[in-house]
Amino acid sequence: MTVESTAARKPRRSAGTKSTAGKTTAAKKSPGTDPELVQLLTPEGRRVKSAQYDRYVAGITPEELRGLYRDMVLTRRFDAEATSLQRQGELGLWASLLGQEAAQIGSGRATREDDYVFPTYREHGVAWCRGVDPTNLLGMFRGVNNGGWDPNSNNFHLYTIVIGSQTLHATGYAMGVAKDGADSAVIAYFGDGASSQGDVAESFTFSAVYNAPVVFFCQNNQWAISEPTEKQTRVPLYQRAQGFGFPGVRVDGNDVLACLAVTKWALERARGGEGPTLVEAYTYRMGAHTTSDDPTRYRGDEERLAWEAKDPILRLRRYLEASNHADEGFFAELEAESEALGKRVREAVRAMPDPDHFAIFENVYADGHALVDEERAQFAAYQASFADVEGA
Repeated sequence: MTVESTAARKPRRSAGTKSTAGKTTAAKKSPGTDPELVQLLTPEGRRVKSAQYDRYVAGITPEELRGLYRDMVLTRRFDAEATSLQRQGELGLWASLLGQEAAQIGSGRATREDDYVFPTYREHGVAWCRGVDPTNLLGMFRGVNNGGWDPNSNNFHLYTIVIGSQTLHATGYAMGVAKDGADSAVIAYFGDGASSQGDVAESFTFSAVYNAPVVFFCQNNQWAISEPTEKQTRVPLYQRAQGFGFPGVRVDGNDVLACLAVTKWALERARGGEGPTLVEAYTYRMGAHTTSDDPTRYRGDEERLAWEAKDPILRLRRYLEASNHADEGFFAELEAESEALGKRVREAVRAMPDPDHFAIFENVYADGHALVDEERAQFAAYQASFADVEGA
């Protein structure tokens, strides 16, 4: 089902498109109400057709479908393990992807080996697809490194904490790819909150003017920390691309097949010299923004429960079972693999060194600075006070 989202006018009905009359718009919606979007798998696990996007998943095999399911299950398990490790004091912070597995796995599996990925700090599923060992993602959150992998080994850039800046990096890299005449594309990830950053607007301008082979993949998880999407925009986010002169499309971010198909289409456009595309994956952040956040302070249980019914993993499982593409043996083996992954992650993190608390004062000024020296001394005294308490 391929339909187009609108905010300020009545939805347009086209041949072969199911009517959506009566649905609320993206700018003002009730919990659990969907806007119009590209969808290939319904929440009940029923396959629906799309004249435009079916060809991108037409040849997918049962084995590949099981692979997508495995990717989502193992990514969710890794994410849950990392959250638990933070609660146990092993990590300083963690940004969960719970609920966004389909958007990340679908788009990640759409990339080719020679494509280049620019993530935020939440693209654990995309990292998995690019072959980055999950344990390498955790060093930064433990405070022992600035990223535990070589970006050029997997064409997967280090995590970016500064909101929106990676879209500029991706645009510049894509402009270089075009000048080199390479047959590859670039994909940049960002969230709905980052769409309000000036860096994102600048990257849209440059990519459009220079026809850069880049895909902007916005995971609209409905909340920029505690700010809802309607405080970010008056129109659906994907429509912003129109003002910059390139196409945008909204896809069901909880539908791994749709995310796979739409991202393949967008990357194909980029490689073919047709310039940038904005993909808005309409999904939901099931957990907290990070482990320092309490989402119960700004959103209700009703909203979460409505989205739980559209769980991306359950959706694909229903389809696999209904199509006889997976049996109980497969699910049992995957559960065992999931347990093994959790154990490996726990052991890897606990084997990491403790972070050097004084490293934050290094490399600030080339020749040192009196204020930094003063702050270091104050911090040293603070640390020493805990030893005094223990010895009392």
